[in-house]
Amino acid sequence: MTQRILVAIDRSSARALVLQQGMQLAQALGANLMLIHVLSAYDDDSPGLPVRAYHSYYPIVDSAAWEMYQQQWEAYENSGLTDLQLLAEEATARGIPTEFTQNTGDPGRVICDMAKTWNADLILMGHRGRKGLSELLLGSVSNYVMHHAPCSVLIVRSVPKPTESEAAEAPAVSVAEG
Repeated sequence: MTQRILVAIDRSSARALVLQQGMQLAQALGANLMLIHVLSAYDDDSPGLPVRAYHSYYPIVDSAAWEMYQQQWEAYENSGLTDLQLLAEEATARGIPTEFTQNTGDPGRVICDMAKTWNADLILMGHRGRKGLSELLLGSVSNYVMHHAPCSVLIVRSVPKPTESEAAEAPAVSVAEG
């Protein structure tokens, strides 16, 4: 029986749908939620390390650049915690026992480790839909979790937005009032 649902939250547009599905499942099953967000240097919105290439072979990070990076990373961390807290409050307001945590590292591994540590019965997560070279280089967190999780995994897919060419080819529909 599913009593503990780990909901992996990222900063993508699909996170609202993932949280909504998690809350609906938790309410239907009387389960507890654990919201997790993993900070990663590979996130699209994480601060980049300011490396400067001088005339030497190795890139250099000076102290001012490092300090600026640390401030940006701290703001990135705080923003993630604030978001998690708001999402947890939303679930708690619906009567769902909810905890949250934010960790740093490889998202797939961290999610699987948390599922094991927290004794999750189910992991609920989104899917960004990376394909081709970006999936090859960056990997797929959902694919990793599906193959390494200690429990069942439910992937929430968002409805993809049509490309410009698909939208142009779609037949126009009009509704006439009579």
